Amino acid sequence: MGKPTGFMEYQRQTIKQRSAKTRVKDWQELHLPANERFLQEQGARCMECGVPYCHMGELYQGMALGCPINNLIPEWNDLVYQGQWREALKRLHLTNNFPEFTGRVCPAPCEGSCTVGLIGEPVTIKSIEAAIVDRGFAEGWIRPQLPKQRSGRSVAVVGSGPAGLACADELNKVGHQVTVYEREDRIGGLLMYGIPNMKLDKRYVQRRVDLLAAEGIQFVTNVEIGHDTATEELLGQHDAVVLCCGSTVPRDLPIPGREAKGIHFAMEYLRGNTRHLLDGELAEPPISAEKKDVVIIGGGDTGTDCVATAIRHGCRSVVQLEILPQPPQARTAANPWPQWPKVARSDYGQEEAAHLFGRDPRDYEMMSTEFMVDESGSVTGVKAVQVQWEQNKDGRYSPKPIAGTETAYDAQLVLLAMGFTGPEPQTAKSLDITWSMNGYGTSQTQVFVAGDMRRGQSLVVWAIDEGRRAAKACDAFLTGL
Repeated sequence: MGKPTGFMEYQRQTIKQRSAKTRVKDWQELHLPANERFLQEQGARCMECGVPYCHMGELYQGMALGCPINNLIPEWNDLVYQGQWREALKRLHLTNNFPEFTGRVCPAPCEGSCTVGLIGEPVTIKSIEAAIVDRGFAEGWIRPQLPKQRSGRSVAVVGSGPAGLACADELNKVGHQVTVYEREDRIGGLLMYGIPNMKLDKRYVQRRVDLLAAEGIQFVTNVEIGHDTATEELLGQHDAVVLCCGSTVPRDLPIPGREAKGIHFAMEYLRGNTRHLLDGELAEPPISAEKKDVVIIGGGDTGTDCVATAIRHGCRSVVQLEILPQPPQARTAANPWPQWPKVARSDYGQEEAAHLFGRDPRDYEMMSTEFMVDESGSVTGVKAVQVQWEQNKDGRYSPKPIAGTETAYDAQLVLLAMGFTGPEPQTAKSLDITWSMNGYGTSQTQVFVAGDMRRGQSLVVWAIDEGRRAAKACDAFLTGL
């Protein structure tokens, strides 16, 4: 715990962000640094609640309760309050391989399950987490830690997103020789190319990758398993293979006009922008939103990232269409603590759009029905209709169009950010494997699977958990223990 009366003495505060007016002009990190006293006061708000749901990591009625990787949150909150930062870092790294990532991009289900949140505002867990690991790097406490001995066993990890990197890290720690294969030109997967730089600066990703390499993990880029390298060759070179390829098939929108030029999947847009930011003129010119009316279909985190990216390109306008209803301002009876609170929020992209254009860019309960196309085959707009959600006799809800609510949005760029349907099939097909959610093994004893590829599209923190658990299963196979 922190200070026994801390939650009564101090109000919740989060690390401040740069003003929307300033930050939309560049691609630099959103957040400003926080001083030590501020963080100690926030850590002091952690109370001795008896059962700290913040680090339980359980699923209840399909929703997460607390931290999926079971971070020892009360312990490192107290250590920060006591000024014992190095000990806090040790506790943090016991459960989290990459707190510099989760401390920046995780929506913090831990905070939704914080006991203080029952009577007020929850502890600022996410900000403290990021501050601990950032101080660890700044002070030189985080250094390469090589395994004491090697096992003589070799493992291939396919995919270098958060699941793949966490899996590789855990297997390397116990002495196995790990090679990570990545089809992109840089290591990091979603962390490198799926999340914009202002939300997760790529220096932090590369810093951790460099550390893992110094600890003995080998990285191979520009190689797609099953295409550039035969799967038989991979199986012949390694004692085990762990597939962490992600859920990368985007959900499409097959409505009239879909074939028009100017309609792109969100990840195509975000990936190209980050690559151009990192490589400059050496990269292909990215899809640009400059002086365009932009419509983003999808109201989740990826859609928000597209909003913020389009603003930095200098778009003329931006609208985000969400088919779901707007969440309530406070928890409902059907969403009790300690579940994640399904309430209305404004993320950084919406804040920036409101600053520039005077309104939140999201239009709720809008279903796109047609893409408008000009004579040259380019998109000129999106037709949509408002819907209401009705429950059928099976208890399921579905959207029903409301007559007379049709709306047309101007658009010279449309971005589809509606999530992903699953992994690309070629790698699993080339290995001739199947798997289930009952474990991390597959129909081939030496092949394992983890991350979004196994559980479906999810959070970075769930991917880290998946990688850690798959590593444990793989290690048990290799050692017979």
